[in-house]
Amino acid sequence: MNPIARALAAGALALAAGALQAQDYPAKPIRLVVPFATGGVTDTTARVIADRLSRQVGQQVIVENRPGGSGNPGTQYVAQSAPDGYTLLLGFDGTMVINPFVFPKIPFDTMKDFQHVTKMGDAGLVLVAHPSVPAKTFAELVAYSKANPGKLSFGHSGTGGTTHVAGELLKQRTGLDMQHIPYKSGGQAVIDAIGGQVPLAYSAVAGAHAHVKSGKLKAYGVSSQRRVSSLPDVPTFIEQGIAGFEAVSWVGIHVPVKTPRPIVDRLHREITAALRDPDVRARFETLGVEPVGNTPEEFTAQVREDLARWSKVIEAARIRLD
Repeated sequence: MNPIARALAAGALALAAGALQAQDYPAKPIRLVVPFATGGVTDTTARVIADRLSRQVGQQVIVENRPGGSGNPGTQYVAQSAPDGYTLLLGFDGTMVINPFVFPKIPFDTMKDFQHVTKMGDAGLVLVAHPSVPAKTFAELVAYSKANPGKLSFGHSGTGGTTHVAGELLKQRTGLDMQHIPYKSGGQAVIDAIGGQVPLAYSAVAGAHAHVKSGKLKAYGVSSQRRVSSLPDVPTFIEQGIAGFEAVSWVGIHVPVKTPRPIVDRLHREITAALRDPDVRARFETLGVEPVGNTPEEFTAQVREDLARWSKVIEAARIRLD
């Protein structure tokens, strides 16, 4: 048998083995690894989807938290796990498409070590300010910052986090003059913006919308393609003339790269079915997450595009973590 024939035969056998494996899948509990501590949006999102998946597939889906190292060790753990569909990763954009550029070395390769099953949802971001900031609109804020260089600053959830790089992208696209101030959490940045200790904060919509509605903060724009349901009166930055400006935080499901495609397809079908469930959608909404459920090909394309986009932003802003 010539080399080409051998390769084709081997490929056919692998596909057949994967199909047979998928017929019995899942035959035991599935672990959904969250590379962060309990209680955050990523962890809560994982628990919502795990609960629904357990009922759908007839096997328990167990959320396993592996916190520390900005999500890198937990992500590495899944990358090195058996590619059999029994160890899944709850991926977060910060870990998957930002960490590769803010850390000098990380223990996984986002594109080479994983298959990207589906994006479960997007969490919108919003730029908010203490009411004392004189600008009424985003255009006025940009003009004010240029007339008063060095006067404005924005709090965010931490150096290299999604809200940090989103703020840097906004600066690069508009010329907005503001210095970044990292906090240990996005919630603390919002609290200090309410108190006037920092004039601006870039925050997840979920952490700021109640304060915007109460008048404790004012919002200049959301960085999603469309307005968000919890802040319907706040325009997107795209509406305000910044073409194509989108910066959202996403969560998705990933598996080790050699996981058989039939298992990936089964996971995709089950997860997207769960995301259509009214109860799941309602619980996601309370977390500020808009359900998505795209195809593996669509999700893979976005991951690749996000890696290319954030690498440029991070390099220009000189963001680096040791």
